[in-house]
Amino acid sequence: MAACNMKAIFQVNCCAQRPPSVTTFEQMKNQLLSSFQKTSIKLPSPHGIIKKTSIELLHSLTDSVFQFVDNQSDPSLSNFGPVEEIGEAIYVTDIQGVIPSDFPEGVYIRNGPNPLFGGLKSTKSIFGRSSHIWVEGEGMVHALYFKKESDGRWCVSYNNKHIETDTYKMEKERKNPSFLPAAEGDSPAILSAYFLNFLRYGTVSKMYSNTTVFEHGGKFYSVAEDHLPQEIDIRTLNTIGNWDVNGSWNRPFTAHPKKTPDSGELVIMGVNAVKPFFEIGIISDDGSKLVHKADLKFQRCTLSHDIGVTMRYNVILDFPLIVDIKRLANGGPLIKYVKEEYARIGVMPRYGDADSVKWFEVEPCCVFHIINTFEDDNEVVLLACRSRTSIIPGPDYGLNKYEWFSSRFKHESDKNCDSDESLFTQAYEWRLNMKTGEVKERFLTGKLHSMDFPMINENFTGFKNKYGYAQVVDLDASSVSGVAKYDGLVKLYLGDTKQQDYVKMENHQFPKNTFCTGAIFVAKPGGKEEDDGWVVTFVHDEELNISRVIIVDAKKFTSEPVAIITLSSRVPYGFHGAFMPLIL
Repeated sequence: MAACNMKAIFQVNCCAQRPPSVTTFEQMKNQLLSSFQKTSIKLPSPHGIIKKTSIELLHSLTDSVFQFVDNQSDPSLSNFGPVEEIGEAIYVTDIQGVIPSDFPEGVYIRNGPNPLFGGLKSTKSIFGRSSHIWVEGEGMVHALYFKKESDGRWCVSYNNKHIETDTYKMEKERKNPSFLPAAEGDSPAILSAYFLNFLRYGTVSKMYSNTTVFEHGGKFYSVAEDHLPQEIDIRTLNTIGNWDVNGSWNRPFTAHPKKTPDSGELVIMGVNAVKPFFEIGIISDDGSKLVHKADLKFQRCTLSHDIGVTMRYNVILDFPLIVDIKRLANGGPLIKYVKEEYARIGVMPRYGDADSVKWFEVEPCCVFHIINTFEDDNEVVLLACRSRTSIIPGPDYGLNKYEWFSSRFKHESDKNCDSDESLFTQAYEWRLNMKTGEVKERFLTGKLHSMDFPMINENFTGFKNKYGYAQVVDLDASSVSGVAKYDGLVKLYLGDTKQQDYVKMENHQFPKNTFCTGAIFVAKPGGKEEDDGWVVTFVHDEELNISRVIIVDAKKFTSEPVAIITLSSRVPYGFHGAFMPLIL
């Protein structure tokens, strides 16, 4: 049930569904060139430099051929809509309950899409229709600052700000929608959108930077896996610039890098639609250099969103959610879940290469988010959120996409989790025996709760952990809106060794019509037990149109929040959150 931004991962990511009248990109280019010649615009040679006047003429032509229109939005989707930047941080005084005295100082920050110019767009043109999908939109970070005064009182403030990627600046400068959407629609429209975007801006699609925020080497980064991370000033939220690891990383960058539990190095990966399809990298603990890089020689482009680490290994997902440019050129979807294809999990020595990966064949499924990975005697254990199909890319063109999503949520209202079309997501365990090659698989949770966006106490990343947490899907609300909404939190007792079908769970249920995003575990400083800490999340009350941040005691998980912080600004639903301990 992943809601993460997968759209712009590969620079050419779309879901074209109708057979195109133009079957190859070269034919599309020739048709476009012919159209341009009729307007007496002289295009530069492929190796020439386009002068500013030519670019402006090309902008004018594009604006005349492509008409931007707002995507239709159901009232149930109102809190997916964008908000304005508030400017400077605002003090928050409406706090119900008590922020614990031993809560750490720092910044709770969450990323998510916040599209420019009023919301997501579609275009109409002589080539057909193309449009954005709901996971798109320029990244905006929402930050809540916890500062403890000398007298022990808490000073809390809130701020938000767009991540100013290169393409954000380009479009902002023009002061109107300019990049042609290409997430779904008619194939000729999508191909022409890519071509015109590239001619005008040098890139086929936007750089969104809207998925998560992470820290490494004392610096802070916003990222989506279409591009490099952007370094940000965590105090002002200003964008500093792209991070290419001193010029050594020149491809997409995973939204879920992992710090190794021993050295503190950062394990990253980059997935691309052309060879090399999958590369892995390791960045030094201070972030100054790339100390290892390897092409894993994939024979297909797998949309792999997460990576795991243990004390000795990197854990790699190669499941059959496949990106195929040839399929796109022939009128099919660029991204497609192919359940008949193989699925495998790779275990790679930390500084290994393609030949050193030990692969384990597993049952085909879709996984976006890992709970944790660790070693247990001869086994490498992978815990993750698993579904039978993919929420990305969505329905075939011509179908009502909200009906498509809704029907797959409704399946679960009847407990039909075994349907191949089900979007129901359960916690799952794979045990991979490094000596015998044996694989053991099992569900950790049953058919009562669909869950995703898992989190743990990050001090246990790569180590055997007793607890995990996740956001719980409201199946009814999701079937109405056609988009996953999360109406509660769950605590998983992963260390439960009782002889039973599933692990023990506890639920923290929100009030009616209240949904969360960006939940994160905040460890108690000096805590002695793994669940010493709190789960913190943004929530939105759709009836009152009020956004809040709640703090839940992880040891008293079913109890009321220890603190409810009401914000004066609406916070749209988004993706991943993080907590950055910091003396403010």
